[in-house]
Amino acid sequence: MTSTVEQITFEAADGWTLTGDLYRGQAPRVAILISAGTGFPRRFYRHIAAWLAEQGAIVLTYDYRGIGDSGSDNLGASGIEYPDWGRYDMAAALNVLADAAPGLPLTHIGHSVGGQFVGFMPNHDQIARNAFVCVGSGYWGLHKPRYWPLELYFWWIMGSFSLKRWGYFKPLGLKWEPLPPKVFRAWRRWSSRRSYLLPELEEGRWPHQFDKVTTPVCSWVFSDDNVATDRASRDVLSWLPSAPASIVYRRPSDYGLRSIGHSAAFLRGREAIWQEIWAWLAEDRMPQDRVEITPRKMA
Repeated sequence: MTSTVEQITFEAADGWTLTGDLYRGQAPRVAILISAGTGFPRRFYRHIAAWLAEQGAIVLTYDYRGIGDSGSDNLGASGIEYPDWGRYDMAAALNVLADAAPGLPLTHIGHSVGGQFVGFMPNHDQIARNAFVCVGSGYWGLHKPRYWPLELYFWWIMGSFSLKRWGYFKPLGLKWEPLPPKVFRAWRRWSSRRSYLLPELEEGRWPHQFDKVTTPVCSWVFSDDNVATDRASRDVLSWLPSAPASIVYRRPSDYGLRSIGHSAAFLRGREAIWQEIWAWLAEDRMPQDRVEITPRKMA
């Protein structure tokens, strides 16, 4: 089955212009939104998007504001806040997908922060099923200890130098996009505490819907992911106390792979992973060995 891809632009509710790629398969039966991890441009997800379209889907990938082709002429002065990606950009992308796929069930793949921020979406109730891939709390203490020195360097040495030198986060030596300063500072602030973003939700700093999300979630956790560990992933699911949730635990060897980590599930040649995600989103079939998560309170 073949597919086509078209670059599009669209506006968020506050007027920010976003850029996306719309993949169309033949005789589509499901629509799938792919929301990126922090610092990942939409092109990173092009292989899984094209594969899903070929299975019979309409798929939308997009760049958050400040990232890739949705960037800013002056990133340091952009004023972009981290939750803007969820409450404006993810919400706008879902509306665009709905218009492009009338009558089809709307589903969602969230990678890392793309899953964390579902609760910021005012239109989250339009989603039929969520697939979380490597979605875990950013709190460093829930990550694998071997990763802690790198995080310390990232947050307080590289990050501090970058903000002082350029006025925004410049990913020196990393295959990431530059980050707006307020995005980086919020990410660092949240990641320094177990409660992550919850105190700012409780203070009423950000409008949110975390406690109202009832869309089922299936979350994929990989054994060699230093960040989205079991504990970190369960923390995120606790932010959605009304959403039925299950976790699928996998080792790279389960798919005949050497490694997956925090992002390689989206690289070329990961069709065995994508097939499980497709079965959940398009056919409402979770892996039989999933672990159902009991009702939770926000951490």
